[in-house]
Order: sequence, then C-alpha cells, then structure tokens
Amino acid sequence: MKGDYYKTKESVEEYIQLAKDVNGKKLIVKLHRVLPARSSLLELGSGPGTDWRLLNGIYQVIGSDNSSEFLKHLKVNNPNGKFLELDAITLDTDQTFEGIYSNKVLIHLRDEELKASIKRQAQILGPDGIICHSFWKGEGSEIFKGLFVNYQNEKRLKEFFENDFEILSIESYAEFEADDSLVLIGKKK
Repeated sequence: MKGDYYKTKESVEEYIQLAKDVNGKKLIVKLHRVLPARSSLLELGSGPGTDWRLLNGIYQVIGSDNSSEFLKHLKVNNPNGKFLELDAITLDTDQTFEGIYSNKVLIHLRDEELKASIKRQAQILGPDGIICHSFWKGEGSEIFKGLFVNYQNEKRLKEFFENDFEILSIESYAEFEADDSLVLIGKKK
C-alpha cells in the first residue's frame, strides 16, 4: 500500500476521529457463521483497532498494519494484544492461520498487488482456511487523501479470488449509503 496518509501521527489521529463510529460488526457476524470461535485469525490493516477488539472477543486474533503509527496506537491501547507489521501484499510472516479478515484494506491495492496478496493469503492459511474481506463497491479507482482506492464489483472479485478460493458468498451491504460496499467470504481450495 503506497501513500503517506497512514504514516504520520497527525493523519492517524485524524483517521481515528473520522472512523470512530464505524466498525465491521456486520462483517464479523457473517465471518462467525463459517469460522468457529477461538480459531486463529489474522486481521489485515487493524488501523485504530475497532474491529480487532470485536474479533478478539471471539477469535485468537493477531492484528497487523503497515503503518508504524497505527501499530504504536494499537499496542498502547491493547497492551495484551498481538500485532505484526505486515504489508498486505507480501504478508511476510511464517505463521499460519485458520482465517484472514480485512475491512476496506485491500481497496488500497492495485489489481496486480491484489492478485499477489490473494496468492499469499492462500499460502499462509491452513487447510480449508476462511477469508472475509470488504471492499468499496463501484468501478475504477481514484486517489483519496493521497491513497490509491480501487473499487470492486462482484464479477471482478470472483475473477481475482476464484483460482485460490471457493467463494462462499459475495454480498452488497450499506456502510454509508445503500449498496456502497461488498463483503466476500471464501474458503481455501
């Protein structure tokens, strides 16, 4: 993920304020239907830790972020939590997981980067591992606050994921407006 927005203390504090009333509770309910409680789970892009705290109440979750500023925030506010500094493309870890979750994180990857991330996710998941990822629904891409944002639709998501994952569901949902988001749940082939 390129861009400096999540790299400075000021931008991280701004994002925490902007996102203070947003969480992935609806996504986590869907994830819980297919990934049993206490499973090992990697969260990509834990950011302020809102979803990490929800996930941590259900799973053995390890959070991650590519921003050292977010990691500092996460560790201060969750001293017993486990967090890794990870790039969502390379996922440079030797750990394996039963599930991988992200909420509007993979949107910052260009198509080739997303393909590389999907391949790597399949490698660090155990047999029948589960993924749950959300995306902004739409066409094309844009630069927002210096960050690349790649919009997705159901057809493109199927094309990206179907080689490595059995797609269990792709559903539209509303985060801010009707049908502005998509959630994909899949199982490793």
